[in-house]
Amino acid sequence: MKLVQASCVGFVDETFSKAPVPGGGGVAALAGALGIALGGMVCNLTTGKKKYAQYEEDIQRIMKEAEALKNRLMELIDEDAQNFYPLSQAYGLPKNTEEEKKIKEETLQKCFKVAIQGPVDIMKVCYDSIKLQEELVDKGSMLAISDVGCGVLLLKGAMQSGWLNVVVNLNCITDEQYKADLRAELVPLMDEGCKICDEVYEKVLAKLA
Repeated sequence: MKLVQASCVGFVDETFSKAPVPGGGGVAALAGALGIALGGMVCNLTTGKKKYAQYEEDIQRIMKEAEALKNRLMELIDEDAQNFYPLSQAYGLPKNTEEEKKIKEETLQKCFKVAIQGPVDIMKVCYDSIKLQEELVDKGSMLAISDVGCGVLLLKGAMQSGWLNVVVNLNCITDEQYKADLRAELVPLMDEGCKICDEVYEKVLAKLA
């Protein structure tokens, strides 16, 4: 059974167990999906309301984009698990001879680059989701404004968790150019995303005061 089809209780209990998946990556994807799902809820509670008629077109667009992002993060729960499997198998390869050691290291290097892709994608989708929540803090219904704040907190945590899972793989990769390129792409993304989350959270608190 796919992880994404597990019950809430089943998913949490499987995470609690000694099973290798779901781990930090899968949990990050789920947290991100819940974060943007809250954005979708805010859209559904705002659409059709006369008070927010000026934002109706934007709300419809945000809702459509939020659903696509939510679905992508749900897919990444299982993709992350599938991408980790080859790496878990590669660790068990023999290394009794120099040839075996060489083969194992080459295999591990390939598997690290596969395993890192899920967390990379999680970070990127969470960043896009955060940008939508940034819009909602000014356009969504005040009745659900706290949910925008809750959503960005989940997305910030998911994005940072994705980064930790990127780093743990980067530390094992020997391709220095690959590592430098990925860091150059993702560090600014995370810095800006976290900054936006903090700003949205403070704006929500101010609106609730």
